[in-house]
Amino acid sequence: MLLQTQPLATHFALSLTPSKPIINIQFTPPKPKSFQSPFRNVKCALSVISEPSHREFRSDKPFPAEVSRTIMELASVGTLSTLNQEGWPLGIGVRYAVDPEGTPVLCLNTSIRQSSMDRRSSLHVQLEQCGLKTPQCTIQGSLGKPEDKMVLKKLHSLWKNKFGEEADDDLMYVVCVERVLQIDDLKEAGVWVTSSDYRDAHPDPLRDFAEKLVNEINTNNIEDVIRFCNIYVDFDQVSEAKLIWVDRLGFDMRVFSQKGIFEVRIPFPREVTDVKGVKSTFNCMSQLAWEVEKNFHVPDFQKVKHLKQIL
Repeated sequence: MLLQTQPLATHFALSLTPSKPIINIQFTPPKPKSFQSPFRNVKCALSVISEPSHREFRSDKPFPAEVSRTIMELASVGTLSTLNQEGWPLGIGVRYAVDPEGTPVLCLNTSIRQSSMDRRSSLHVQLEQCGLKTPQCTIQGSLGKPEDKMVLKKLHSLWKNKFGEEADDDLMYVVCVERVLQIDDLKEAGVWVTSSDYRDAHPDPLRDFAEKLVNEINTNNIEDVIRFCNIYVDFDQVSEAKLIWVDRLGFDMRVFSQKGIFEVRIPFPREVTDVKGVKSTFNCMSQLAWEVEKNFHVPDFQKVKHLKQIL
């Protein structure tokens, strides 16, 4: 069951009322890396499939293609599965890096390389969020062996930037992406993403500091987290709440009550793309929620009405 929410249509016009103390969250954003894809010259058979485009999905959370790109960027270990010589499926844990278009780069060990494997393969990757949610994606494609020296040079640069070590040319492979299955969490249905949508999507701009932000808010601002559920969500009897993840469009929360355990998505009033934007938006929403709770401000936004029950 997909989580549906309604946007918060507030403009944060704060009145002259007692002000709630503003939180001071400090982050040092990582420097963006500029890099051109080295895989334009690697021949891959890309299939065209009829699954719906990611552009048709809801806009209060990132599209499945963007989520897949984010997972692939943040994780570094996955399970490579293919058929062995006897026709049995074989899954092997591998490390990987990705190029700017999301193409996985592998460095297989000698025993795996020498074994007879089908070129058709899948790479399964998952990302644990706050110990409460495990979004994942499975890339279907074919193993390719780049031979061009310029391509190999860029592969080496990718690998060294990711793991701080050199890689052997003979052990380097790429997975030419044909389609991607994105799943929000365990026990949930997935969404197929086309190779073109996956390639054209961008990883979430908040990905590199999202986990740190979530941990600090859950540690230092738990009262605000619970207040958000009481003010922005149409739900009563919240006994406990915890932030799971944050992205450019909002944040996911786990809500505990006598009725059960639920997951809810609270969207931002507007998209944020950097640390400053996250801190400013969170502070504004926190201030407004406090004013509404103290009856200093009349709510002028629509509450989130749909929650997904976990237990």
